[in-house]
Order: sequence, then structure tokens, then C-alpha cells
Amino acid sequence: MSMLSNLELLRRVPLFAALTPSQSASIADAIVKQRFKRGEIVVEQGKKSNALYIILTGRARVMNSDSRGREVILATLKPGDYIGEMSLIDDEPHSATVRTDIQTDVLLLGREAFSRCLPENSSMAYNIMRGLVKRLRHADRKIESLALMDVYGRVARSLLEFAVEDGQGNLKVREKISRQDLAKMVGASREMVSRVMKDLEERGFVLTQENGSMIVKERLMSIA
Repeated sequence: MSMLSNLELLRRVPLFAALTPSQSASIADAIVKQRFKRGEIVVEQGKKSNALYIILTGRARVMNSDSRGREVILATLKPGDYIGEMSLIDDEPHSATVRTDIQTDVLLLGREAFSRCLPENSSMAYNIMRGLVKRLRHADRKIESLALMDVYGRVARSLLEFAVEDGQGNLKVREKISRQDLAKMVGASREMVSRVMKDLEERGFVLTQENGSMIVKERLMSIA
């Protein structure tokens, strides 16, 4: 890694271009340079790292995997890209794993220093950021399910995402969802989704009520 100062490195990162000189100086004092070898994990799906990583050199890939170890590549990251911002904004575990393709140098910024760059958490801007992160997490799950799951798994996951506790120990999809709409959500034909739903009902995974709402059994999670 070249012997540039932290402040000089910051000035090369587009993410920090809008910082004031005082903000840049404050952040420069907090960042740490780190090197990852080829094939190393930067952040891991389902875990927290409490840091923002900005790629200086190298390349990494963003991946999701299922319980059988099958993987889908969501994105390839290059210098200037950053890792871990979603988890820092909403304080949830990482939605994907990031692994280096080649030797990769990064700047590491801890949670406290990162928070100083954000708007107040009671502001509209911060709430919009959290909303965007929620959408991105949903998009990651959608890509993963389309790439790795069969129609049964995709239908099951969609139903579970809509289901809420009804106060009586049940998971319930309150609003009626047409087979056509469900088919569009999971990327399958209406006929296929109708067959899957009929099978799930016959096996007792889903109970459809007269008003169109559904009670979803927790064991449906074994399919999703």
C-alpha cells in the first residue's frame, strides 16, 4: 500500500468528496488501512462487522448463498465502491457476503466515525436512508430466491414476507393476494403458482379463509 496519508487517501474517494475540510480531518484520524488477500471474506452474510469498508485497490464480489451452499453473485465491487453501509444504517446483519477476487486494499471506518457523517437519526433524510436500505435488502432477497430457489421456495418465501402475527399464535396473510399477482412476484406462470398453492393447501402448510386471507404454518419456513 502506498505511503499516502489518510487525508490524501480520503480525497481520492468519491464517497467523501462532499465533506468539509474539518469533517475530512476528523474522518482521516479515524480511518484504518487494511489489506485482504485473494479469497478472504470482508463481511459475512448474517453477521455484523460495525464498519464501513472503502475499496482503494483490488476487486471483490458480493454473494448470497443458500443452505445447500449454492451461490449467486449480486455485484462486483471495484476501487471507490464501499461495503457494509446498509448494516451501519439500519443496525441489521449483513444481507450478503463480500469476498475478494484479488488482493484488495481498503479503508476501514468504524461505526462511531461513520455516524458522524450521517444526518440526525430523527431527520427525514435519515428515515429516507433507512427506507432505501430496507428496499435494497428486499431486492437482494428477491434476486437470491429467483436464482437459487424453485417455485415452491419462492412462493413460500413471498407468503412468509407478507405474513404477520395475528395475536393468537398464528402467522396470517391478511390481504387477499391473487394467483396472478403472486405469479408476478415470484417470476412464474399463474398456472404453476396455482398448482403450488393447491399442493401447499392440501399438505396443510397454508389455510385459505373465506375472505381470501391465509393462515401460514411456521413449518412453511422449511421450504422457503
